[in-house]
Amino acid sequence: MRLKSVIAAAALMMPAAAMAWPWSTDMMNQPNIKPQEGEMIPFPERSIPVGGIPTQVADREAAKPMKNPIEATPKSIAQGRTLFKIYCAACHGLTGAGDSPVSGKIGAIALNDSYVQENLTEGWVWGTITFGSYVMPAYGVPQGKRGSNDLNVEERWHVVNYVKHGLMKDHAAATRTAAAE
Repeated sequence: MRLKSVIAAAALMMPAAAMAWPWSTDMMNQPNIKPQEGEMIPFPERSIPVGGIPTQVADREAAKPMKNPIEATPKSIAQGRTLFKIYCAACHGLTGAGDSPVSGKIGAIALNDSYVQENLTEGWVWGTITFGSYVMPAYGVPQGKRGSNDLNVEERWHVVNYVKHGLMKDHAAATRTAAAE
């Protein structure tokens, strides 16, 4: 009777012992590439990016010759206006005139100035938004770190469309409204 008890106890313990062996986790720990792990393999030469905007620039000076890949449509300008009012108006003013309570203290420039509108390229404006300047913080992704106030690449280009194609119209409308009052 005693031998039967030992055999029965051993038989009951076998599944538990089998689960402790290394082969019980082979499917989970097999060689594979997990998402977001390791270095990204570079794209083959002459490959065509799909749904992306090239933005590999080192600093704002390198961004100067970049062309805006997003057409300045009314929809893009409206989206840029919304983002401008959220992120930029605190320092540059609602119409970009540099007339906010903060702008005098920090030296924010007037974006509706003829120098900005005529001489600064869209790439330079995008680079300034991305990397910041002497006083202005970066709203891009500097050195691979992402902050809570960062705009993605497309959003930055929408802001550029607004600054270059919609800001002057909004400033003129605000000036006419203020003069009429």
